[in-house]
Amino acid sequence: MSVLQVQDLKKTYGKIQALKGVSFEIPEGAVFGILGPNGSGKTTMLSIILDVLNADSGSYSWFGQPASPDLRKHIGSLLETPNFYHYLSAVNNLKITNSISGRGDAAAIEAVLHKVKLYERRDSRFSSYSLGMKQRLAIAAALLGDPQILVLDEPTNGLDPVGIMEIRELIIELSKKGHTIIMASHLLDEVEKVCTHVAILKTGTLITSGSVEDVLVDEDIVEIGAADLEQLKHVLSNYPGATSTTFNAQTIQLHFPKGTASAEAMNRYCFNNGIALQYLSIKKKRLEERFFELTNN
Repeated sequence: MSVLQVQDLKKTYGKIQALKGVSFEIPEGAVFGILGPNGSGKTTMLSIILDVLNADSGSYSWFGQPASPDLRKHIGSLLETPNFYHYLSAVNNLKITNSISGRGDAAAIEAVLHKVKLYERRDSRFSSYSLGMKQRLAIAAALLGDPQILVLDEPTNGLDPVGIMEIRELIIELSKKGHTIIMASHLLDEVEKVCTHVAILKTGTLITSGSVEDVLVDEDIVEIGAADLEQLKHVLSNYPGATSTTFNAQTIQLHFPKGTASAEAMNRYCFNNGIALQYLSIKKKRLEERFFELTNN
């Protein structure tokens, strides 16, 4: 079942086309990453699906229905810079969020402050918080009422490595409990570690979308090694099906069209030609490498 369906969304600011007919679907239970360089349309996209901005054309629906106040109660969001009253404590700021959104209660406020590790500073003024702590409070506000869907714009912004790891673990934990999470991020490594699906934007155009597995794999890469690397090079010079070969210091990588590589066939071929392999692995490109391939074309 699709949680969100986006169809041909377009948005312009004067002469700038922020979104150029973007369409995709987000399956229920996914951790969906929206990636793109600065100015690619990520925040504009999130603002539209949260009813903060109006699209020039196109449509979107939550669970097959148009957005409504009732549906919005099932969506927690963090959009751009955390915005709280500087002279109020975390608890009092979240009470205001609760009264506006209608999500959560006193027990929920306490629970989310524990989740984002701000409970010990719950009575401190917002103005005394570091940037990372302010970001944690914004995530706490999004979690009020245990919403089914979370929409997070750069959720690890301003966090140190420990804080990034904690938010990553929180996202994974929420996903395991059945939440659908939509997050925009420029931290490719974090998206690769937590997201199940991804959409990549470039200057308002959707370059690709789908499961992380499908987006990453545009070819098969088999990496092998043997005691006599020169002999291995010679044996593999005419290996059928390989589109290219990369020679490294201790291994050789053979590139194949997606879905055609066979580790078993490679091992058998080398053995039949007098080579006992010491190492054999089918590798995947990292999201960072694939991202730059897609956005630099």
